[in-house]
Amino acid sequence: MEQQQGKIDIKKFLPHRPPILLVSNMPYIDKDSVVTEFNISEECLFVKNGCFSETGIIENAAQTSSAIVGQSYYDTDDYEGVSNNLIGYISAIKKATIHQLPKVGDKLVSKAKLVSRYDSDDLSICTINCSSFRNDDLIVDCTLNFLIHEVK
Repeated sequence: MEQQQGKIDIKKFLPHRPPILLVSNMPYIDKDSVVTEFNISEECLFVKNGCFSETGIIENAAQTSSAIVGQSYYDTDDYEGVSNNLIGYISAIKKATIHQLPKVGDKLVSKAKLVSRYDSDDLSICTINCSSFRNDDLIVDCTLNFLIHEVK
């Protein structure tokens, strides 16, 4: 389901809604990787003292990462997110190095890559690496495990 820039509205595929939705745009996704953007606003629930918190940074990485495996549960031509219903959980944070806290007004660009995946019926267990950047500055480098399953 490789998609071109601007073709997918991630809000139709993630269960999150503001103030918990921490992805503004998804310019690229293929079967093994994804790129997302997030514009940090003052109204963001995870902003403290003008900075995006550690919790927000990890949640942004998780929402970005889950799109890789989550997309495989939807029909190829489903750009509206109506062909399935998923729930995903972070089952482990294997590694998380936060180098700095971005500020209100910054744009995070997060890039995630699938490391491993195990599928069984309506369940996927996977490991994904994600790095987020503000301009060329590395904000976070993390490895997350997920459990993603269909809700029937």
